[in-house]
Amino acid sequence: MDSAGLFVYGLAVAVPLLLVLIYDRCRFSELDAIPAVGPSGAVSSWLGVVRFIKDAPAMVEEGYQKHKGGMFRVPLIDRWVVVLTGPRLIEELRKVPEDELSFDHAMRDLLQVKYTFGIDAQEYPYHIQVTRNHLSRNLQALFPVVYEEINHAFSAITPLDQDGWTKVRIYPEIMKAMCRVSNRLFVGLPLCRSPEFEALQQQFALQVVLRATLVNCFPKFVHPIIGRILTNTPSSIRRCMTLLEPIVRERLQTLDQFRDEWSARPNDMISWLIDVSDNEHRNLRSICLRILVLNFAALHTSAQSFTHALLNLATYPQYCTPLREEASIVINEDGWTKTAMTKLVKMDSFLKESQRFNSTTLFPMMRKAMRQFVFSDGTVIPSGTHVVVASLPMHLDEEYFENASEFRPFRFSQRREDDGEDSQILLASTSASYIPFGYGHHACPGRFFASSVMKAMMAYLVLNYDIKLEKEGERPPDEWFMMNCSPNRQAEVMFRRRRPT
Repeated sequence: MDSAGLFVYGLAVAVPLLLVLIYDRCRFSELDAIPAVGPSGAVSSWLGVVRFIKDAPAMVEEGYQKHKGGMFRVPLIDRWVVVLTGPRLIEELRKVPEDELSFDHAMRDLLQVKYTFGIDAQEYPYHIQVTRNHLSRNLQALFPVVYEEINHAFSAITPLDQDGWTKVRIYPEIMKAMCRVSNRLFVGLPLCRSPEFEALQQQFALQVVLRATLVNCFPKFVHPIIGRILTNTPSSIRRCMTLLEPIVRERLQTLDQFRDEWSARPNDMISWLIDVSDNEHRNLRSICLRILVLNFAALHTSAQSFTHALLNLATYPQYCTPLREEASIVINEDGWTKTAMTKLVKMDSFLKESQRFNSTTLFPMMRKAMRQFVFSDGTVIPSGTHVVVASLPMHLDEEYFENASEFRPFRFSQRREDDGEDSQILLASTSASYIPFGYGHHACPGRFFASSVMKAMMAYLVLNYDIKLEKEGERPPDEWFMMNCSPNRQAEVMFRRRRPT
C-alpha cells in the first residue's frame, strides 16, 4: 500500500473512533451543572485532555483554588471525572455505601481489571482478606526475615569492602529491594531472590498500568477487542506457574497428607492463600494469579513512596543524624522487630511528611456512581460517573498543614510531643485531610505492612550509610503523567559505607 493509501486507511479508522469519542463526551451533558476546569464542549474539551496529560497537578490545583470546599470536573481521555475538595465532602464520600458509590467498580474501570488481571481476580478477590488479616497478624513473628532480606538486598547496592562514595540510580534499586522483601513473605527463599521471578513481577506490574491506560484511550465498544490484544496476563500467569509449581504442588500434597498435624508448615502468603481459598481456587493457577496481583499492589506505590523519601533525605542530609540516633537507640533496645518500628517516631514522621509532600497520585480515592447519587449540597452525580478526591492540593493547603509548602520532616513527631499519643498522626493512619493510603473502609489494606517495611529500610540505610546528592540540595524533578507521579527514574543518590563505631 502506498503512502496515499495508508493515509486514507488511517482516516477511515481514526474518524469513526473520534466521532464515537465525541459522542461519548456528549453523553456527559448531565454534568453541565458542575463547573469544569478548562473548555467543556464536546470537542473543545479535548484541549483540556491535552492539558491534563501534560500538567494535571496545575489543572487540579486551579480547580481546587476556585472551588475549594466544593467540586469541579476535569476531562480524561475517556470521561469527565468529578473532583471533590476538602474534608467535609471526603467524609461524606467515605460514608456512602458501595452499592451507591463503588470503589471496586471504579478500580475495574481505571485498571481495566477484566483484561489486566482477569475475571477470576475481579470476582473472587480473597487475596484482599489475606492482606488485611493474615499479613498484618503475622508480621511481628516474621519481622526477623524481613530484616534479613533488607540486609541482603541493600548490601548488594554498595559492596561491603568498598571505600568512598558510590553513585546509585536509586529508583530501580529500591524497586528491586522492595520486590525481594515483599516476596520473602509471599513466596520465601530462594524464589524471592530469583532474577527471573523479580523481572516477572516488575514487568507485570508496569504492564498492567500501561495496558489499562491504552485500553481507556478507546471507546468502550472496542474494549473487548483491544483488551484481549494488549493483555499479557495469560503469559505472565504461565511464567509464574512454571516458577511456583514445585512449591505449590509440594505444599498442597503435604497439606492433604498431614492436615492440622503439619507443624513445619511455612508461614507465608502461599499458605495463607491456601487457607482462605475454596476448593475451586485451591490450585496453582489461582495462587499464581493472586501472587501477581499482590505484587502489583505492593511494588510500585511502595517503591515510589520510599524513593521519594530517600531523595528527600539525600536533599536534606542533615536529617540523617537525628534519624540515625533514634534508630540506634530503639534497635539496641528492641532489635530488628516490628515493636521497634512502632517506636521510630521521627522516622515515621519523616516518611509521612514525604508522602504528604510528594504524592504518587493526585486521586488516591476514587468511586463510581452505580446509580444517580445526590450529595448533601444538592449536586447530582449521574450513574456511571467517576468521583475522585484532590489530595495533593489539600496536602499542601495551609488550612490543614502549617507552612504546608515547606518540607518539615518532624512535623508529625512534634505534634505527638505537643499533643500526646494520637494514632491519627502515624504513617499508616488515614484521615479526611490526609489520604495517601485512601480513607475509610477501602483504605489500603497493606499500609501497615508497607509502613513497617519502609521504616525498617530507612533505618537500615541511615545506620549503615552516609547519604547525599552529588549536587547538594538539587533534587531531580518528579515525573508526572496525567494523575500519576513517579520519582525521577534517572535520579542518582550517593552512598558511603559507615564504619562501625
